[in-house]
Amino acid sequence: MRVAKWSLLAGLWLLPLSPLYADPPAEADAAGAAPIRDLETLVVHGVQPGPGLWRVSKGEHVLWILGTASPLPGRIQWQSGEVEAIVARSQQVLLPPALSFNADVGFFGMLALAPAAWKAMRNENGAKLEDVLPPALYARWQVQKRRYLGRDGGVERKRPMIAANELYAAALKSTGLGQKPVVWPVVQKAAKAAGIKPTSTTLKFEIDDPKAAIREFRAGGFDDAACFEHKLAAVEHDLPRLVERANAWALGDIEALRGLPLEDADGACLRALADSGFARNRGYGDLRERGHQHWMSIAEEALLRNRETFAMLPVDSLLAADGYLARLQARGYEVEAP
Repeated sequence: MRVAKWSLLAGLWLLPLSPLYADPPAEADAAGAAPIRDLETLVVHGVQPGPGLWRVSKGEHVLWILGTASPLPGRIQWQSGEVEAIVARSQQVLLPPALSFNADVGFFGMLALAPAAWKAMRNENGAKLEDVLPPALYARWQVQKRRYLGRDGGVERKRPMIAANELYAAALKSTGLGQKPVVWPVVQKAAKAAGIKPTSTTLKFEIDDPKAAIREFRAGGFDDAACFEHKLAAVEHDLPRLVERANAWALGDIEALRGLPLEDADGACLRALADSGFARNRGYGDLRERGHQHWMSIAEEALLRNRETFAMLPVDSLLAADGYLARLQARGYEVEAP
């Protein structure tokens, strides 16, 4: 039987590795719920240039990096000619960094694990969010849930991190920001035309006992509340800034992007995972730094081997003080901004 690779709790474990920023929370009202803010910034649409590319080089070897942002305006037409031309003459295309936990199981193994994985997405013993969250945090959730999810009762029985993801997705949709990818379809098509199979930079952890791993995850040791609160805070406070960032990316305004750093809520969940008993017990500590080092090793190999390489990285990962550009520059590469 052909063996398939299954990503443990697929939706839970595939997390971006991005730098973390923190903004002070807005004042809460007397009930503990953050005030509702209406968006004032309109989402741009039509033909837009997008950002230029960073040029990282040593001698005649060049790595071109496109800084990406997510989400992006849903109704833009990206002028992607520069990226398509660079991909066409590159020898390698590097995919963005990510994290996954994988288990080698067959088809029937996946079926056997599915019920356990499904249970891991829900609170233990049929508990509701009201039972597992602090009262003040749950009050804030109720305000945003009514606004973006309406009467959805099923979400109340899901683990806090799963419920928060559903809220976040619904809130983004309400802003006019797109749910469909803008950059990847263009890069994928250009790479295929050039005969290039994109290189994964995902940091993978192999799990040889997935049932035990799921039991450990369900048993606790993962701070759902911290992950939940960061996602909720993003919905409460960050939607206007997300729109501004999306517009800045579409317009190619690098300085505006520099001035709009934003903590990726998924980064907070990654941090909670890295600090969990589940991760420590399995030797998965310091996931963010390990992810950076993993990408750097792949990128430096590509720079050494290829005359030209194309890569995509979250723009915050590029601009952070300890981000990829700073690390490359510290290792002696010449870095030129767009």
